[in-house]
Amino acid sequence: MEIGIDSFASASVGNDNNTGVKSAHALEQLLERIECADKAGLDVFGIGEHHRKEFLDSAPTIILAAAAARTKHIRLTSAVTVLSAADPVRVFQNFATLDLISKGRAEMVVGRGSFTEAFPLFGLNLHDYDALFIEKLDLLLKIRENELVTWSGKFRPALNNQAIYPRPLQSPFPVWLGVGGTPESVVRAGRLGLPLMVAVIGGETHRFRPLVDLYRRAGEKAGHDPEQLKVGLHSLGYVANTTEEAVNDFYPGYAETFTRIGKERGWPAVTRSHFDAQNGPTGALLIGGPKEIAEKILRHSEALGGISRFTFQMDNAALSHDKLMQSISLIGQHIVPLVKQ
Repeated sequence: MEIGIDSFASASVGNDNNTGVKSAHALEQLLERIECADKAGLDVFGIGEHHRKEFLDSAPTIILAAAAARTKHIRLTSAVTVLSAADPVRVFQNFATLDLISKGRAEMVVGRGSFTEAFPLFGLNLHDYDALFIEKLDLLLKIRENELVTWSGKFRPALNNQAIYPRPLQSPFPVWLGVGGTPESVVRAGRLGLPLMVAVIGGETHRFRPLVDLYRRAGEKAGHDPEQLKVGLHSLGYVANTTEEAVNDFYPGYAETFTRIGKERGWPAVTRSHFDAQNGPTGALLIGGPKEIAEKILRHSEALGGISRFTFQMDNAALSHDKLMQSISLIGQHIVPLVKQ
């Protein structure tokens, strides 16, 4: 199993507000954390894509390219690329370039994103949410498979025997499908033979097993090798020396962040009892000491019928750069060997 980190490039890590100087400092710290993950032996580091004041990841491939120049081994991916609001040609070109810079360490996870700001920002209609993604995924995969592309659709000008460059080092270039839990999405991933990255940020992880089984059945029915049908799990997590320390570090920022987001979406305010339930043996949160979290990752893998990758999302709880660096080091020193053993 691969172990990694996903980051949304929080502008608030160590900052009071989002000024240019402070944002530059936050990005420098993020690059230090990616370097730390590389040296600690983690397998993958992902950067999300958002178009909001509290995040600095609106251009993730630029961050990943900077990280590629400072790392040697770790795979570099999006988490996720909001394909519905992007031009698949430019997406492919950006990631192909990243793959060349990183000498074959780039990947992308494509999805529709959990926020909607990109749609009005790029002149798109939110009512086309599903149709945009389906069409753009089709074009992206066609570009991946063919240097010369002939294609037509509803939302983008047609391509007629058009050459698309550069080509990546890896062939085929790794494309995962990121999902939040809809049956249609997992069936699509299975039918296309794409690895599946499941984001579970609440509830009980084992409840996603029917969706994972549906994905695998769809993939096998479409004739794909079961070994090709990889499943990854993305969850909120943080590792400290002890569970008590981890919870005390993580809970205040987590409560503030998800209470604020909840006001936008009609969720109730976060309570400590709700947090503790989510951080229990079967809950989606992975906040604790190294041994406890390694065991929980393995339980989640078993509950989902086996996963190929697990990624921690830890920088949305207003943790300091030093705390995040410590957590990454602990994951490398303890979680990686315990899980892989």
